[in-house]
Amino acid sequence: MARSDTRFREAYNRLLDYCATLDPNAAIPAESRLGEIANVSRTVVRRCLSRMEDKGLITWDGREKRLLRAPTDRDRIVLPDQAGTSENLEQRFLEWILKFDVPANMTLSVAELSRNFGVPQHELKEFLAGLSRFGLVTRRKQGGWMLLGFTKSFAVELSDFRTVLELNAISHAVEAPVDHPFWTRLEESRAAHLALLERIDTDFHEFSKLDEAFHMAINSVVKNRFVAEFQKVISLIFHYHYLWDKTDEKKRNGAAIDEHLAIIDALEARDEAAALAATRRHLKTSKTTLLSSLRYHDLV
Repeated sequence: MARSDTRFREAYNRLLDYCATLDPNAAIPAESRLGEIANVSRTVVRRCLSRMEDKGLITWDGREKRLLRAPTDRDRIVLPDQAGTSENLEQRFLEWILKFDVPANMTLSVAELSRNFGVPQHELKEFLAGLSRFGLVTRRKQGGWMLLGFTKSFAVELSDFRTVLELNAISHAVEAPVDHPFWTRLEESRAAHLALLERIDTDFHEFSKLDEAFHMAINSVVKNRFVAEFQKVISLIFHYHYLWDKTDEKKRNGAAIDEHLAIIDALEARDEAAALAATRRHLKTSKTTLLSSLRYHDLV
């Protein structure tokens, strides 16, 4: 797509955002002012106005322009780099929260988030409604949404729930048939852990991705749609907590590798009791690290 067309699309959407702040039948500013708002030339502004007139958004007679109705999501033009953004909205939204870019108890602007994440407002509202079941956001009584944030109580509850799910997965894994794909993934995971252990002095920061893949492999044994929904959130949060606190990171990650290897040893021996005990130890350590990370960010 030509840059000029992309610029037009971006300008058009900016002017829609501006019109959304006006009352119906309100006068629309001069083309020069609209050019300043959208940061484009008058030529591009006129193209935008022409499209808005065709869509029944405005009346345009010479210098007089009036808004007929408020813009909707359907009036917006999809930008070329927004294709498929709805598919990874959950991951990008959680990353936004978990990087501590926003404080807890903050009112969320659906219009602003829609622009930031490149999705229509109706899709974002549906997403927030679904995400509310995890306790990270909630509806406000006066309308709109509020970010509850990632707090100590949330971390504790999530850790406890993670333990329930993962211990159940361990029990399933021990009973998995010999030809189950899990065993191949586990063998590959062992090799990756041993390789990283040899490079731990320089590559210890790579552990977070290894940890994420390891726990995903264990939980893949359980085919449960409800578990799968929560695992996405759990995986992201416990992936990020390794990035929050850099204190003794190499030592902590080396110890976590040893804990993972103990779980792998017990699973390959099909020793359920040992696998459960090793998993409990590891998850307890992980919970402690998570809470320590929150203290590092003054969130507890």
